[in-house]
Amino acid sequence: MPAEIYIDGASAGNPGPSGIGIFIKYDGKAESFSIPLGSMSNHEAEFSALIEGMKICVEKGLRSVSFRTDSQVVDRAANAGFAKNPAFQPFIKEMIELQRQFDLFFIKWIPSKENQVADQLARKAIHLSKG
Repeated sequence: MPAEIYIDGASAGNPGPSGIGIFIKYDGKAESFSIPLGSMSNHEAEFSALIEGMKICVEKGLRSVSFRTDSQVVDRAANAGFAKNPAFQPFIKEMIELQRQFDLFFIKWIPSKENQVADQLARKAIHLSKG
C-alpha cells in the first residue's frame, strides 16, 4: 500500500516568511514535519512542500507514494511535468529527478478541508521562520 503524504505550503505576505507542512502515513505510523522557509510566494512554498516531502520519502526508503495537495497549481504541474510560469521550472526539474527514486509516484488534488493537518503544520512553520 502506498504511503500517503499530505503537503501544504503557506506564505505570510505572498511573498513573505513561509513554511511547509508535511504529514506522512505509512506502515501504521504517522509523522509530521513543520519546516520554516525564507521569504517566497505561496506557490513557491507549495512546490517546496512537494520537493521536501519527496526527499523525506526517499530518505525513509518509501518506494510507493501517494501525495495529496490542496494546490491546483502544484497538482497540475506535477501531473503534466511542466509549468507555464518560468519561476516554477527549477521545482519541476527537481521533482522529475526525485520521481525516479520511486516505483510508484502519484499526486492528487484535494479540497483544503481535507488537508487541515498539513495546513496547520505549514502555519506553525511560518511562526518558526519569524521566530
